Amino acid sequence: MRNHNILPYTKASRELAIHLRKHMTPTEKLFWNTVKSSKLGVVVRRQMPILEYVVDFYIKDIGLAIEIEGSSHDNNILEDGIRQARIEKLGVQFVRFTNEEVNYHLPYVIQRLKKLIHEMKP
Repeated sequence: MRNHNILPYTKASRELAIHLRKHMTPTEKLFWNTVKSSKLGVVVRRQMPILEYVVDFYIKDIGLAIEIEGSSHDNNILEDGIRQARIEKLGVQFVRFTNEEVNYHLPYVIQRLKKLIHEMKP
């Protein structure tokens, strides 16, 4: 099993992550306010740099990247797939939620995440 505590990243991705933390979308803010402070029973990090990319949220204890997808992802399906494949080679798994799911069905999103976290915990 891969050590999820140490993932490579570039200086540029780290700088981008810092910028993105300061400029989160309203949906990301809603999600973050719901999951921060270990409310899921695990530590969730926001805007986590991995390789030359930044994932929206990351749970290092289980190696889970959480992506909140808005309309900008509609035009980047191929790029998102390449990015995800490269990060998955490091042992990271992905779960994706749409803006609509987070904005209008947040209890479902949290329930699904809790189930996934329980299944993935060693």
